[in-house]
Amino acid sequence: MPRVTPAADHMPRSGIRQIMDLAWSLDEPVIGLHVGEPSFDAPPHVIEAARRAYAEGRTHYVPNAGIPELREAVARKITDLNGVPTAPEQITITAGGAQAIHLALTLTIAPGEEVLVPDPGWPNFAMSVELLGGVPRGYPLRPENGFIPDLADLRPLVTDRTRVLLVNTPSNPLGTVIGEERLAELVGFAEEHDLWVLSDECYDALTFGAEHVSPLRLDRSDRVLAAYSFSKTFAMTGVRVGYLRTPAAVAGVAAKLQEPMVACVNAPAQAAALAALTGPQDAVHRMREVYQERRDVAIAELQRLGLGYLEPQGAFYLWLDVRDRDGGDTMAWAKRLLLEQHVAVAPGPVFGASGAGWARISLATDTDDLLEGLRRIGQQR
Repeated sequence: MPRVTPAADHMPRSGIRQIMDLAWSLDEPVIGLHVGEPSFDAPPHVIEAARRAYAEGRTHYVPNAGIPELREAVARKITDLNGVPTAPEQITITAGGAQAIHLALTLTIAPGEEVLVPDPGWPNFAMSVELLGGVPRGYPLRPENGFIPDLADLRPLVTDRTRVLLVNTPSNPLGTVIGEERLAELVGFAEEHDLWVLSDECYDALTFGAEHVSPLRLDRSDRVLAAYSFSKTFAMTGVRVGYLRTPAAVAGVAAKLQEPMVACVNAPAQAAALAALTGPQDAVHRMREVYQERRDVAIAELQRLGLGYLEPQGAFYLWLDVRDRDGGDTMAWAKRLLLEQHVAVAPGPVFGASGAGWARISLATDTDDLLEGLRRIGQQR
């Protein structure tokens, strides 16, 4: 049999999947705090739009970059809500936020070139870079800095092969929100070193008292590409629709790249996304309120249990301090927690070396399950 590519063969499987596989193998019910899957259904008008599209036979090819109506609605959203004037031609509709990020990387790196990725950060960042033959270089996010990027940690990592600085705000797995002043410094750093900035803003609608600022607002030299998703905002994870906003000069190239990747995002899913953006937003506001309520009750429970944590300002994750457990072997502790307490969490090291001693808790879980899971974590020593 011919070999598979080294990049595909050597790419590690997600550590979160290891926990999921172990959870599925157990006979007893498991409280799942490990997956960022909203506990809500998509709003009814979104589901109805997809149903109607199927009923009307809208199952044929559509333009690579997306249906015009959706691109126009997305451009209005970025202009009005993110505060960045945007033309529909700058929007490429993608198969979820993950593909938006992969598309942006395909657009900006060649084999052997380097991408600065947050550590801790979403594992798929590094996985996408590696699949394209690139080299992910993690920049540490440190507890003493509130897990916010520090230019002093970035500067030593830049080489003549560095092409992209990847920024994620609000953060998965941390729940941190980077303020405008630090974002301006990061964009300035990218200008200084002539780097692209890839901004993952898939949780831009989910903040708790903190303002989400897009690096697009601070871009003076057309170097920021921003990825967004319908998955978390509208509880549409399985629908798989996202979008990438690019500078006008490369928008045509981004759209062209969709042809060999996915040809186009399926038409009924785009109809659902259009309904999500242009229809009632009550469900979005309610979901954000519930996530904030869960954050607050979770923090109260952790304080009662005497457990350390990082208070999230956005997304729907809580970063739990477990540095005193199992001698610092967080993966071993997480597996023991699953086997003994039947609670699944995402061990910090799966998000990068700087995640050692921490674990990600999903606030997207049903509130009663969330609190019971935290109580069981408190019992685990």
